[in-house]
Order: sequence, then C-alpha cells, then structure tokens
Amino acid sequence: MRKESPSNGEYYHVFNRGVDKRTVFLDQNDFRRFFQSMEEFNAIKPIGSIYENSFHKDKKDQLGQLGSSTSKQDKLVNFICYCLNPNHYHFILEQAVNRGIEKFMHRLGTGYTKYFNKKNKRNGVLFQGRYKINCICSNEDLLYLSAYVNLNDKIHRLGSSTSKSSYGEYFNVDNHEDRGIFCKKDIILKQFKDQFEYKKFAEGSLEEIKAIRDFRNVLLE
Repeated sequence: MRKESPSNGEYYHVFNRGVDKRTVFLDQNDFRRFFQSMEEFNAIKPIGSIYENSFHKDKKDQLGQLGSSTSKQDKLVNFICYCLNPNHYHFILEQAVNRGIEKFMHRLGTGYTKYFNKKNKRNGVLFQGRYKINCICSNEDLLYLSAYVNLNDKIHRLGSSTSKSSYGEYFNVDNHEDRGIFCKKDIILKQFKDQFEYKKFAEGSLEEIKAIRDFRNVLLE
C-alpha cells in the first residue's frame, strides 16, 4: 500500500466495509442515496449537505438528472469502475485534482453515514474506519482490478437486487433507473478489440485474480 498522498492522473483502488462487517445497504433506497452521493459530492465546488433533502420527494425527477449535474462542472475524481455490495464497496478512481480522492471520500462517507443513521435511528460510525486506498501501479493490475471490481457480485454470488456494479456500463446495457452513468471506460476498453473481448478477459480472470499473490493485500475479502 502506497503511503504518500494520491497523485493526479494516477489510478487507485479504494474500498471500505461496514463496521463489524455490518450491512450498509439495506434496501434499494439506500443504493439510490449512495449513488446520489457519488454524483453530487464529486464536484470541486462544495454543494453543502444533501442529507436534509428528502430523497423520496420528486424522486423521479432527481433520478432523471443523475449523471448530468457533475458533467457540467469540474470533478474531484473520475470513476473507472465500482461495485456496491451489501456490506462493502469497491471503487477504481483516477484523481482529477489535488486531494480529490480525500475530499470526495470524506464527503461521501460523512454524508451517507448521516443519512443512514437518521433513517435507522442509530448513532456512531457506519464504516470500518478510514477508507482503504492502494495505488494501482501497473497497467496489468489496472486491467485485473477492473475485472475484479466490475464482477465483484459474481465473486460473492450476489444478484442485481443486492449488489450494484458498473459492469453494465461497459456494454451500454445497464438499467440506469437507480443510478447515473459514472465511468470513464476508455482507459480499459481501448486496450481490447471491442467490448466483448474485454468481457471474455474479465469473466475468464476471476479465479486467476484470486490466485495472484500480489493481489492479496488489495482484495477486501
């Protein structure tokens, strides 16, 4: 794990899970709220808190705008891929501005914890300490980790109702009713003849990924 501050233009595996491995996404509204946070907090200009806003009020209109607001302003990070599982999440991020990952992850964790605690009438921390971050220091690692994150639900044998990933974005077939379109895919897809060649690579790599010694410290499981 690289200890120095993240550098602009480099790629990082960022992940965390619920404290005591607890579930942090209890229903579809929780997923929607987290996606809303991923979208709205990813802006250089602070938006303030979205916690007090009712997520259910004008939900249809809000979801219709996901994926568009931050595209009109400068972002803190670029998403390469993501996966949200019931008790943990994985991101591959490219830092876009100085301290972009730090600022984005602080806003995301704080905002979602406030929402979750109020909704469920609880207090205290929700996630297991500070998020974990590893520099992805080679193109090979970037490709393998993209497969690992995009297909993380398959590793855990989860369905679409309990896990959300960016894999569908890579094939333009995802149902985006509960999320925006987040990912900067070209860094991955341009290395393959087409999307289906990447699919073959990704789905053929899962067992190999688990067996690679160098990945032991970057996989959450």
